Amino acid sequence: MNSAAGLPSPPGRGAGGEGRGQKLALSPEMLAFARDLRANQTTAETLLWNLLRSRRFFGLKFRRQHSVPPYILDFYCDELNVAAELDGGQHNDDAEACRDGQRTAWLANRGITVIRYWNNDVMLRTESVLEDLMERLELDLRPSPDAVASTSPGGRGK
Repeated sequence: MNSAAGLPSPPGRGAGGEGRGQKLALSPEMLAFARDLRANQTTAETLLWNLLRSRRFFGLKFRRQHSVPPYILDFYCDELNVAAELDGGQHNDDAEACRDGQRTAWLANRGITVIRYWNNDVMLRTESVLEDLMERLELDLRPSPDAVASTSPGGRGK
């Protein structure tokens, strides 16, 4: 609530977290880590953020380096419960790919769909990445009860 006027806070301000409307308390370490990630984005993250920020992508509100303890999501749209994750070459490693799968499953159990893209694709095929993201989000926006969002990392190298 806006204590000065007794009005509710504007949408998108301080209402993150699993409880939708409940602000989760973050450990000081996680808060510092999220701030560090925001301050030291990769080139691909900077490019995609400039395209998603300020409701530039179909009027959807995205947050960058959004905390969903114990994870920090690269980009998150609360309206659709969708996370866009950018992966560098280290995600080719089998152990890292396994961790990514576990993380995706954990988030899916909390209703968050994860869409993954390679950093290289964001840099070299930006338009294709945006088209793919648009198509995937349209699946979430369809009114049909049969529409199911994919949680597979199908965006990788596509």
